[in-house]
Amino acid sequence: MSGRALGRSGIEVGPYAFGVAPLANLGREVTEEEAAAALEAAWSVGVRYFDTAPHYGLGLGERRLGAFLATKPRNEFILSTKVGRVLVDNPLGVQPDDEGFDVRSSLVRKLDYSADGIRRSLDDSLERMRLDRIDVVFVHDPDEFYRESMEGAFPALDELRRGGVIASYGAGMNQSAMLTDFVLNTDLDVVMCAGRYTLLEQDALDDLLPAATARGVSVIAAAVFNSGLLARDRPAPGATYDYAPASEKILSQVEAIADVCEANGVSLPAAALQFALGHPAVATVCTGARSAAQVRRNAGLFDLPIPDSLWADLASAGLLRADAPLPTKEDSP
Repeated sequence: MSGRALGRSGIEVGPYAFGVAPLANLGREVTEEEAAAALEAAWSVGVRYFDTAPHYGLGLGERRLGAFLATKPRNEFILSTKVGRVLVDNPLGVQPDDEGFDVRSSLVRKLDYSADGIRRSLDDSLERMRLDRIDVVFVHDPDEFYRESMEGAFPALDELRRGGVIASYGAGMNQSAMLTDFVLNTDLDVVMCAGRYTLLEQDALDDLLPAATARGVSVIAAAVFNSGLLARDRPAPGATYDYAPASEKILSQVEAIADVCEANGVSLPAAALQFALGHPAVATVCTGARSAAQVRRNAGLFDLPIPDSLWADLASAGLLRADAPLPTKEDSP
């Protein structure tokens, strides 16, 4: 599943990138067997790009992914992780996590965007995953740490890239404004934008995407289901948006999109996954899954045909920006 350049290092990726957060017990427990089966299913459908972070389950995501990838040829997959949260001993001992992951751990997160923190984080990640190298590294959620990232994290990552230790670096955030600043003012070559370029909202068209296009920076579109709102043909009861209960206004907008999809005989999740690939700056869509069945279902969504009439109807209804580039047959796997 290769085809589009990821950054400027010669790496190519397919349309489906696998995000490991759900397998790190995000929201609820996933067993070791379920996690391994999901990762094996991703491999079997052709996924070769896997993304994780120390934040995910206080290292659980990295450990589970590393154990799986250790069984695969190292030159056949692309691996990214993140920096900015170093895991340190919890003085209170083993405690339940308080940041959304169903784990108990003797570790806690320490925010550290310094050059030394970045190097320590990478060393720790390599040890947890028991792998010899990481291809892509993202500065993770530096919303309140702009100066520290500009003075510490990015120079350190630039040095690591120039030294051949990593292939590419960038930033991963749930906003587009600061990502745009990083695109314009650093030499990163890839960013992960979560939730800001989706079928539900396209604000990144105003800043990040034109900047990335101009600078030759690749964009990974993450959270294209907007916290699960677009993961089903109709929003599920208790649906969330940006990991909080969805407002009536947002739910109404999703229902309107679902109506147009239904009228065109299109699966809403398929439209959500395929939409982001229409922009030439978007290299891949990163989404997670909790089971092998979910992985296979998501992979199949990329293959479902979507008529041009869907995009036209969404635009005419004011549900999709008219200036959004639309997917073509060449964007499919």
